[in-house]
Amino acid sequence: MAAWLALNTLGILPRPLARGVGALITRLAFFLRPPLRRAAVFNLRLAFPDLTEAERRRILRSMVRQVGWMAGEFSQFPRYTRETIERTVVLDGFENFDSAQRLGKGVLFLTGHASAWELAPFAQSLFGYPLHFLVRPIDNPRVEALVNRYRCVSGNTPIEKNKSARAMLQILRAGGTVGVLIDQNTALEEGVFVDFFGVPACTTSGLARVALRTEATVVPAFLFWDEHMRKYRLRFEPAIPLQRSGDEQRDIVENTARFTRAVEDYVRRHPDQWLWVHKRWRTRPPGEKPIYPF
Repeated sequence: MAAWLALNTLGILPRPLARGVGALITRLAFFLRPPLRRAAVFNLRLAFPDLTEAERRRILRSMVRQVGWMAGEFSQFPRYTRETIERTVVLDGFENFDSAQRLGKGVLFLTGHASAWELAPFAQSLFGYPLHFLVRPIDNPRVEALVNRYRCVSGNTPIEKNKSARAMLQILRAGGTVGVLIDQNTALEEGVFVDFFGVPACTTSGLARVALRTEATVVPAFLFWDEHMRKYRLRFEPAIPLQRSGDEQRDIVENTARFTRAVEDYVRRHPDQWLWVHKRWRTRPPGEKPIYPF
């Protein structure tokens, strides 16, 4: 109910004020949730051991602000149009996506929890390229209905993550686009271990399996805040070539590693715009001790 009220309240505010209030709310939430702070600090030390404590604090302050800004942006979705979105988001490297789409075998939009990540597929749709995207069900039906209405107002379509395999195959075979976030920890039976900042991380193997089966093109695309422009950039990177050795399991692991390197490259460039509060290395190989001491 609190999330439902917050979204509706932010939605009646002008965009600059909604972003500012969103940043205040997330700053308070981060302060009141010590487990989130512990996970974020631990993750940063693991990924960037050479940073000073002051540098880590700066990164986390910026991360919290980015999430708050996303809440403010999300509340404004019903107000955006094709004309007004250009004041907020610019496309960068769009030729990489366009080339992949022209192949006609579908596009897998590889992304992660970067900056105002909800804004990336929303803006892409307003620019004229709607997509399907995987979502996890939200426990509160009222909140889920509101969130999905906002997500879909630009023309996108959600796919429930637990029922996604057949739907993804159909969409890609029809030449469509599916957005997939691959930067979170996954269960042992759903993933493979590949290096993320030099530490094995259990990563969903679903993207590699679908790409190998459909021959869809995998295009990394990440949103980031450009402080100089005072706008978000939606950056499309060149497509990631797939390994096809004939050994299916080996190809799944290798391609998942390639996808994960694309995420790591983004995080290294914009460490203050990635969601550090998630326990990315929680699942461990059988017999290995937990990484997190809490």
